[in-house]
Amino acid sequence: MDYANILKNIQSKQFEKIYFLHGEEGFFMDKITKMLVENVLEEHERDFNQSIYYGKDCDILNVLSDAKGYPMMAERKLVVIKEAQDIKPSDFEHLEAYLKAPPEQTVLVINYKYKKFDSRKKVFKLAQKVGVVFHSEKIKEWNLSKWISGFVKEKGFGITEKASMLLAEFLGTDLGLISKEIDKLSLLIEKGTTINDVHIEDNIGISKDYNMFELSNAFSIRDINKTYRIIDHFEHNPKAGNIIPIISMLFNSHIQLMKYHFLPNKQNAASVLRVAPFLVKKIAQTAKIYNPKKIAYNISVLHEYDLKAKGVGNSNFSQGDLMKEMFYKLMH
Repeated sequence: MDYANILKNIQSKQFEKIYFLHGEEGFFMDKITKMLVENVLEEHERDFNQSIYYGKDCDILNVLSDAKGYPMMAERKLVVIKEAQDIKPSDFEHLEAYLKAPPEQTVLVINYKYKKFDSRKKVFKLAQKVGVVFHSEKIKEWNLSKWISGFVKEKGFGITEKASMLLAEFLGTDLGLISKEIDKLSLLIEKGTTINDVHIEDNIGISKDYNMFELSNAFSIRDINKTYRIIDHFEHNPKAGNIIPIISMLFNSHIQLMKYHFLPNKQNAASVLRVAPFLVKKIAQTAKIYNPKKIAYNISVLHEYDLKAKGVGNSNFSQGDLMKEMFYKLMH
């Protein structure tokens, strides 16, 4: 079952006996767990019928004994194991007997974070038969801006493409951090507002003119003056732009450019490159400026300055100096 359907069923009070949540992205698992805590029991039922354990400290036999007990003055019990990745692997075997005949009156939630559970294990296969097993995967960078737009819409706001790209570039793939920043922003602006780059600058602190997104745009059209204005801003405001993620961003964009050059059918560029359709036009324009030979040269430059930024063969140059030197080679 996918994430959206799991949440929909929980809101509709259609509960499973087992929720086995595992994977690399904690945000989705925590959201499902939070929804279950809010919906399985009424507030006045929770004192006697809700138990929350933590993997590192819990005795799995005590947890299962609790899960087998009957609810008090309520229809069901809720038992949650958070940070289940800290449970000893051998202790998971105790779950097998429970999963063969899970009690009807209990909702058991296993929140196994930051890694995928071994699907070959008997526990995993038994959980699949009697409940929901959800693999929570990291959002891919190319899909992050789209996810942000959808998340903002759920909150009752709109967002411009530039604003969602700014958040994606500045905050990265940490969905927990992104959700916190959007939650803070939602308290400061009126419901229904379309969030733009000015809102981001005024309330989150990301400059709408001097950021990695604008640096990428300036490079893509070979606007040398604007590129160096942004680099100068980064030099005086180190938190605004670090050379390591800038190199990573440029490397990815160069790989996209090289792929675009050799696409036999450029009508399918958006799906092949895994980018939003509006970005294809920008990539096509940039491809006219940087031919394959130049792109190959630039990739070697990026490799060189990635090493220098990490201290290999560089003991005297600041990040600002390295960026200026690197962009000179990239754009000339």
